[in-house]
Amino acid sequence: MNSTAVLERKNEILRRNIDTMIMKNNKDGLSRQENNFYHTLVKEWHQNQHEMNQKRDEITP
Repeated sequence: MNSTAVLERKNEILRRNIDTMIMKNNKDGLSRQENNFYHTLVKEWHQNQHEMNQKRDEITP
């Protein structure tokens, strides 16, 4: 796998985990620990998006 494919896969996994946390929050609410984990996932997702955009910019001049 090249680095772009790895970033895309990581993005997919992060989005799936974030969606799960949102559904849990809507249904039962999140504990403090779960809330911290959720925010960490969102931060990682944003960082991953930034890295993917940088890779796209490197490929297309």
